[in-house]
Amino acid sequence: MPDFPWDSLAEHKARAQAHPDGIVDLSIGTPVDPTPAVAQDALRAHSGWPGYPVTIGLERTRQAAVDWLARRHGVSGLGLEHVIPSIGSKELVATLAHHLGVGPGDTVVFPELAYPTYEVGAVLAGATPVATDSLLSLGPTVPALLWLNSPSNPTGRVLPVDHLRKVVDWCRERGTVLVSDECYLECAWEAEPVSVLHPSVNGGSLDGILALHSLSKRSNLAGYRCAFVAGDPALVAELLAVRKNLGLIMPGPMQQAMAAALDDDAHADEQHAVYAARRASLRTALEGAGFRVDHSEASLYLWSTRLVDGVEQDCWNTVAWLADRGILVAPGSFYGRAGNRHVRVAFTATDDRIAAAVSRLS
Repeated sequence: MPDFPWDSLAEHKARAQAHPDGIVDLSIGTPVDPTPAVAQDALRAHSGWPGYPVTIGLERTRQAAVDWLARRHGVSGLGLEHVIPSIGSKELVATLAHHLGVGPGDTVVFPELAYPTYEVGAVLAGATPVATDSLLSLGPTVPALLWLNSPSNPTGRVLPVDHLRKVVDWCRERGTVLVSDECYLECAWEAEPVSVLHPSVNGGSLDGILALHSLSKRSNLAGYRCAFVAGDPALVAELLAVRKNLGLIMPGPMQQAMAAALDDDAHADEQHAVYAARRASLRTALEGAGFRVDHSEASLYLWSTRLVDGVEQDCWNTVAWLADRGILVAPGSFYGRAGNRHVRVAFTATDDRIAAAVSRLS
C-alpha cells in the first residue's frame, strides 16, 4: 500500500499552527458548515431502528436518488434497480474494482491527476494501476475498468460532453467497465458538468456504465457517510451480491437522512452561494499574491501554482511558503507527478478563516 499522503504534511501543519492567529487549514476540503435541518430532522425521526436494514437500500432512498438525478441533472430512464446506497463514496472507490472481479493480470486506468484512492483500489484488487489521460497511450491494452472524474479532484476540470461520449464509446468497444466519480457535480462555478448517466453522453443506454455520487459536499453530510452508485443494472446487481455477503449496509437512519437531503434543493443552493463567495475572495487573494489558478471551473478547490519571476514553483516550496503564513494546503504531487508545480487550495473553511487567509496573502 502507498503511504497515506497527508501524513507527510505534519511538519508544515505544525508550522502553520504556530501562526499568532492560528492555522487556516485549506488542505483537505472537509465541510465546516451545518448539516441541513431536513437531514437532522429525518435522522431524529428515524433514530429508533432495532433491526437490520437491507443491503440494497430503502425504496425511499433509492427513489430519492433517481428523482434527484432526473430533476437536477436531466438523467432519465433510471429505476430502483439502478441504485445502491453506500457508506460514503470512498469505500466504493477503494473496493469497486475488487467487487467487480477485477484482479491480477487486469489493468485499472484513472486520470493522470487523481484522487489517490483510485490507485489504492487497483492495488487492493491485485490489478495494474495506470494513470493516464490519453487512451491512445494504452496501445493494445484493454483495461478491465476505467475511472473518470469530472468535475476533477484536484484540478476542478470539467470534461465536455463530446469527450465523455468518446470515452463511453471507447470502453464499450473493448468491454471495459466505465466508472465516473461525480461527487462534485453540483459544485460548479464556470462550467456545466454533465453526468455519464445523461442520455447525451451514453446514447440512452447504461450498459457498462456506473456513476458515484456523494452528499458530503452538496449537503455537508460528510459525517453521515451518505453516497450511492447508479448505472448499469447488471453491474449494480453484481455489486449487490458481493455487498450482501460482506455486510456492507448503509445504516437505516442515515438512509432516511440521505433521502430527505436529496429531496430538498433549497439547502444545496444556499450552500452553493456560500462557497461561491468564499471561492471568489480566495481566488482574488491568490492571484494578487502571484499565483495562477488553472482549471478550477468546478469542485471545491483552486488548483494553483505560485509564480516567481514567471517561473512555476515546486509544490512543496509553495506549501512551505504558505505554511509560513499560517495557511496549510495540499501539494499537487499527492495527486500524481503532473501536479509537482501546483497546490490544491480548498475553500471549505469558515468565512472568518477564509478572511484570515485573504488578509495574510495580501
